Amino acid sequence: MRFNIDPDSGVPIYLQISRNVKRSIALGSLRGGEQVPSVREVAEILTVNPNTVAKAYQLLEREGIVATRKGVGTFVTDSDISITEQERRDVVSEKLDLALVEAEHLRLNREEVREIFDERLAELFGGDDAKGGS
Repeated sequence: MRFNIDPDSGVPIYLQISRNVKRSIALGSLRGGEQVPSVREVAEILTVNPNTVAKAYQLLEREGIVATRKGVGTFVTDSDISITEQERRDVVSEKLDLALVEAEHLRLNREEVREIFDERLAELFGGDDAKGGS
């Protein structure tokens, strides 16, 4: 599981951690019954106070998204989690940003990037309509 935390965003860190867990569940990288990383692990990865992570997990537990088993760990429940349109767009934007940075490093120009993008869109969604959906 990957955490995307921005300490300068103005959003409390515990809420950002909570959102990251929800997003991982909604995107399928965390599934019902799977154990989430321990409070200590997350605190070390993010270099935050373990109480901050514990607060995020408590919030998730109150929302019925995770359940803690004493002495065992915290696990994703089988609740149905969905993410908003904006969150879905944000996920895709992050991935596109990474690809665009890579294209820049490889010294591809805009037209080459557009051509690759259009080819991938056509392959994924079919047809020549780059704006097309499924």
